[in-house]
Amino acid sequence: MSTDMISMLPGIQPEEFVLLQNLTKNMTDTQQRQLLSLYASKRKDPQGLLILAIIGFFGVAGIQRFVVGQTGMGLLYLFTLGFCFIGTIMDVVNIKSIAAEYNQKQALESATMVSMMK
Repeated sequence: MSTDMISMLPGIQPEEFVLLQNLTKNMTDTQQRQLLSLYASKRKDPQGLLILAIIGFFGVAGIQRFVVGQTGMGLLYLFTLGFCFIGTIMDVVNIKSIAAEYNQKQALESATMVSMMK
């Protein structure tokens, strides 16, 4: 049941799929639904983050860092024009790993919250 629900998440990455399968394998159907619902509302799509990073070249640098909860880096990018665009270029190249790190953290937090609701 959880495999079908997990695969319905838009833009899910293979590593993300495996993590969610491992997190939901010992859960009841209700807990699985709660976890996936909570996680779906928190996860960030790499394409959306990529668009925000590209905006850094033409407008406000660092928006992608604010969105993933890295406020300090976001402020640093904002005040230094994305480290003179070098940091923004690096973020564009590494956006999938930034999104994956954020999504993994959100999946683990969501699983903890669902397990506390028992």
